[in-house]
Amino acid sequence: MSGFTLTLQSAPPERLDLSGLTPQALADRSAGQIAHMVVGTSKAPVTVGDVFKIAGATGETLRIEGSSDRLDFVGAKLTHGVIIVDGDVGAYAAADMKGGRLEIGGSAGPGLGAAMKGGVVLVKGNAGELVGGVRTGAQYGMQGGTIVVEGNIGERAGDRMRRGTIIARGTFGRWAGTRMMGGTLWAVGGFGEEPGLQMRRGTLIAPTVARMLPTFGDGGMHDLTILRILSRDLARQLGSLAPPPLPAKVHKYSGDLAIFGKGELLLTA
Repeated sequence: MSGFTLTLQSAPPERLDLSGLTPQALADRSAGQIAHMVVGTSKAPVTVGDVFKIAGATGETLRIEGSSDRLDFVGAKLTHGVIIVDGDVGAYAAADMKGGRLEIGGSAGPGLGAAMKGGVVLVKGNAGELVGGVRTGAQYGMQGGTIVVEGNIGERAGDRMRRGTIIARGTFGRWAGTRMMGGTLWAVGGFGEEPGLQMRRGTLIAPTVARMLPTFGDGGMHDLTILRILSRDLARQLGSLAPPPLPAKVHKYSGDLAIFGKGELLLTA
């Protein structure tokens, strides 16, 4: 698919807000018009042309070549098309994303997929805290879509999450699924300490937990058909990026019972 390519020429002089750089937002713009778009976040009017070299033409794909943790809001509010980043990105990538696909070749900062409602996000490296979580002033965290992180995810992933799926091929940090109200967190490498704090609903899946909350009740071993359906669905959606199929039986814990929560923590090993 054709589209524009933005090549980072040097380290950004300040944090950049790239939420306006999506295939749909650039559809009716020329390279010259894009160069004059303001992406700076301070009083200095930093434009796209100040920090990026622009090539290509309108299309369904936007490629960002270069790496910086100052590239914030990459793919925010994306509705369709594909954004490919060759390196690292900063905070709130895919925030409020509604559709399309975001591929990050490096690592992502905090707030990845905050309040995300749809689409697919793939991260080759690690992701910071509050993946799929709630932003300041918002009511809910992630409400749909799928996030796959090849490495590890930081603390408090899925805070106030309602729907969607977050997968880490590595581990989740402490307090994954805090105040969670729905959706699925799947840690192929295991959860950190105290996942599911104040969790009301939703599903946490992992082989191990560093330290379990005492307010989760042991429900014994279960053979859950829905988990086989989940494995098949993710394999169809993600192909080789999908996590390995779940075992026939899992050890189920229910919680957080301190707030009469009806969530579930499923241990696969």
